[in-house]
Amino acid sequence: MSEVSSRVAVIDVGTNSTRLLVADVQGGRVEEVDRHTRVTKLGRGVDLTGMLSSEAVGAVCETVAEYVKRYEQLDAEGVRVIATSAVRDAENGAAFIAELRERFDLTAEVLDGDEEARLTYRGATSERAPAQPTLVVDIGGGSTEVVVGCNCSVDFHTSMQAGGVRHTERHVSSDPPAAAELEALAADIRGLIDEGVPEEREAVAQHGIAVAGTPTSLAAIDLELDSYDSERVHGHRVTLGSIQTMLSQLASRPLEQRAETVGLHPDRAPTIVAGTVILIEVMRAFGLEEIEVSERDILHGAALDLARGPGPVDSSTRV
Repeated sequence: MSEVSSRVAVIDVGTNSTRLLVADVQGGRVEEVDRHTRVTKLGRGVDLTGMLSSEAVGAVCETVAEYVKRYEQLDAEGVRVIATSAVRDAENGAAFIAELRERFDLTAEVLDGDEEARLTYRGATSERAPAQPTLVVDIGGGSTEVVVGCNCSVDFHTSMQAGGVRHTERHVSSDPPAAAELEALAADIRGLIDEGVPEEREAVAQHGIAVAGTPTSLAAIDLELDSYDSERVHGHRVTLGSIQTMLSQLASRPLEQRAETVGLHPDRAPTIVAGTVILIEVMRAFGLEEIEVSERDILHGAALDLARGPGPVDSSTRV
C-alpha cells in the first residue's frame, strides 16, 4: 500500500527573506504546489544593534498575512513556521515570536544552528541521496550552515555566524566596495571557517551543493536569465572560476548598476557581494572547483519533518 500524500505548508522567516512552501509530501518526495519569496530584511541592523526593527517586523507580518491566505486557500493540512539567525540573535526575538502567535495563531520555532543545518541537509538531499561525501552549504543573511554527509547520514555540521546581511553591515561601507573592505570580509570568513571546520573535515567532501539566495542568484546570472527560471537554476553547476569572475563584476559596480545585473533580483543586490565571498571561501576551504546549485533547501527539510516526523538531530546518524 502506498503512503498517503500529505499537504503541508512551511514559512521560513529568515534574516533577509520570508519564504513560503506549500507541498504535497509522499514518502520521501516533496512536490511543490506553491512557493514564494519576499525580501523583508528582518535582520537589517541586528548585528549592530541587537534588535529587530519595527519596520522589518511590520514587513514580515504583512508577508505572513499573505502567506496564511495562500496556504489556507490551498487546504494545507499542517503548518510549520521556522525562524533562524536574526530572531535567535535579537534581544526582542521572543517578542516577535509572541506577535506572530497573537496576530496569526502561529507558533514559530526558533531553530538553533544545529537544527538549521540538519534540516538544510535533509532538504538538499531529499531528491537524490549523495553516493559520495558531499558538502551542503546554506548561505543565509545572518548565518551559514556547513554540512558534510553521504547518503542519508550526516558526518559533520556547523553553523557559522557568517551571512550576506551580517557581513555586508560589518565590512562594506563604500559603494562600490573598496578592495580593502573585500579583503577584510574574506579574512573574516576564513577565520570563521578555520574556527568551525576541522582540517580533516575539509579534505572529505568530493561534491558540493549550495542552497539559498546567493547560489541561486549566481546560477541565474551565470545562465543570463532575464526572468528567473527555477527549473534551469536547479541542478546548474557553477565553477569556482566563474564565481570569482562574477564577484569581480558585481563588486566593481555601484549598487544602482549592480541591481540591473541580468539574472539578479534587485532586492538581492545589496548583499550579493558578501554572500559570494562566503561561497568562494567555503569552496576554497573544501577544495571544490565547482558546486551544484539546488532549489531544495531547509523548506523541503522542514516539510518532510512536518509530514513524516523529525529525523535524528545528532551527526553521524540518518536524517
